[in-house]
Amino acid sequence: MRLTGRTALITGGSRGLGASMAMDFAKEGAQVAVVFKSREDKATNVVNNIVSTGGSADKFQADVSEVSDCYRLTKEVLSLFGRIDILVNNAGIFIPLSIAETNEKDWDDTLNTNLKSSFFLTQAVLPSMKKNQSGKIINVSSSFGLLGHANAGAYCASKAGMINLTRSMCIELAPHNINVNSLAPGGAATDLNAERREIPEFKDAFDKATPSREYFMKSDGLSGAAIFLASSESDYVHGAHISVDGGWTAGHVVNFP
Repeated sequence: MRLTGRTALITGGSRGLGASMAMDFAKEGAQVAVVFKSREDKATNVVNNIVSTGGSADKFQADVSEVSDCYRLTKEVLSLFGRIDILVNNAGIFIPLSIAETNEKDWDDTLNTNLKSSFFLTQAVLPSMKKNQSGKIINVSSSFGLLGHANAGAYCASKAGMINLTRSMCIELAPHNINVNSLAPGGAATDLNAERREIPEFKDAFDKATPSREYFMKSDGLSGAAIFLASSESDYVHGAHISVDGGWTAGHVVNFP
């Protein structure tokens, strides 16, 4: 197992891509800190699933858009598990609004949850990683961080920021044997977008613009790339960006119907 003996902290770990990563990391031997903001029931389900199959995990509540919560969360995970070897900055929100409709709160909520949290949670775990002279930090961006889209200004800005933040962190942290890389998933078939996927013209438009003809991957579709970046197999990978989107950002652009 590729992650045996390592502790992974995964934000947004109670549902969707985060939940799948948490369970798949545990299958690879990691003990997992499943971070949730409000859906404790879903986080409990993820932890129970991991424990029932012989893995190690616990749930932690935090609003990672708040700097104080980033530090409290880190302290609690270190207190229970003793170390943090892997940080997956996966928590995120998407509020589809036009420029005219977006207010200051919408903008701040999006940037604080998606981008600010990635910076300050990384800051919070750094002392532990530097002490161990090792660490894996994975920033989960989005295909929307590579291409612009209507009605997604704040989201696109936050996810593009994560990609360049990854490059900046890499330059600073690589000398400490800490790998910082980013993943950019396309669409994922989760409960967060179930209603929109039921609209035929919506799903068809994205599928047709994707070389693989399947834009909405299964919820565990990001796990393989994430496990690679979390494992020793990626020890020489610093500041990389990996698109996991069926080839969508290779050159296809589609507008929301």
